[in-house]
Amino acid sequence: MEKYELITRNLQEIIEVKELKELLKKKKTPSVYWGTMPTGSVSIAYFFPMLKIADFLKAGLKVKILLADLHAALDSVPWEILEKRYKYYQELIITILKTIDVDISKLEFVKGSEIQLNEKYFNDLLKMSTYSTIHGAKKAASEVVKLGDNPKLSGIIYPLMQALDEEYLDVDMQFGGMDQRKIMVFAREYLPKIGYKKRIELLNPLIRGLIGEKMSSSIEATKIDTLDDEKTVKKKINKAECVPGDINNGLMALLKYFIMVLKEDKKEKFIINRPEKFGGKIIYNNYVEIEKDFIAEKLHPMDLKMGVADEINIILKNFRTNKKLIKLHEAAYKN
Repeated sequence: MEKYELITRNLQEIIEVKELKELLKKKKTPSVYWGTMPTGSVSIAYFFPMLKIADFLKAGLKVKILLADLHAALDSVPWEILEKRYKYYQELIITILKTIDVDISKLEFVKGSEIQLNEKYFNDLLKMSTYSTIHGAKKAASEVVKLGDNPKLSGIIYPLMQALDEEYLDVDMQFGGMDQRKIMVFAREYLPKIGYKKRIELLNPLIRGLIGEKMSSSIEATKIDTLDDEKTVKKKINKAECVPGDINNGLMALLKYFIMVLKEDKKEKFIINRPEKFGGKIIYNNYVEIEKDFIAEKLHPMDLKMGVADEINIILKNFRTNKKLIKLHEAAYKN
């Protein structure tokens, strides 16, 4: 697969395609960063960006992962547990990458506070605040930060800092989910106002929850935690919304953007171990075959659920046996 195809596969949007193609022509090793806040306990939704991190590394990009501890504080994580959340997230992300066979030797982890707590960054933050309006900052942060009816000042600062992160991480591109789009557009508008170049923005689609529109760390039924046991995974998937013939659900999204990306890259088949009395096992070579059968109602939702649950439980085996990860999780989220 060519570099451009690896970088862009399964993305929903690129801001802008022309800029990306020009960058790849003139720069041998472009750089990209993905950032996350160490907030709630991590769900399998994190596999989606990690598969793109794998693509970026295969494409020869310089990749940085920003663990934005100060951003988490701005989004209401208590200051006294920031370090514990940071350590848990770093170990968790490393475990995900190892699980999907990613070589992390060329991957760089950056702790947010290590680049943000310096005089120059603070000066630039104040400078950018003289250009940005409160309305503009609120609009940018609206899909990422918990603002509420009477937002705290911290939520208004958040998008300014994320814009500056692009400069202080010294990258050509930022990668994130579609919920980050407004902040990325904000960065492209306001970085040039304080003398810095705008960056290329790479956007992943948002993955539907098992129930409802979006996987949410605050709503257990919508997500599968990476430390859920086998019974919990099966229980959640059995309760997932899945109308016969309708592919617009969280299970099909898991297959399209996660399970079958792994399977097809490894040239493995997706096998549903259906009992003989119901027709025996079903074997699929790719996602297109699964979607075709599901739309035609040749694949029953219960069979689909069984196959997805089995695959996820195999993938999460490494997490349940990782004593270091479990210990860090307990420390980060103890009541």
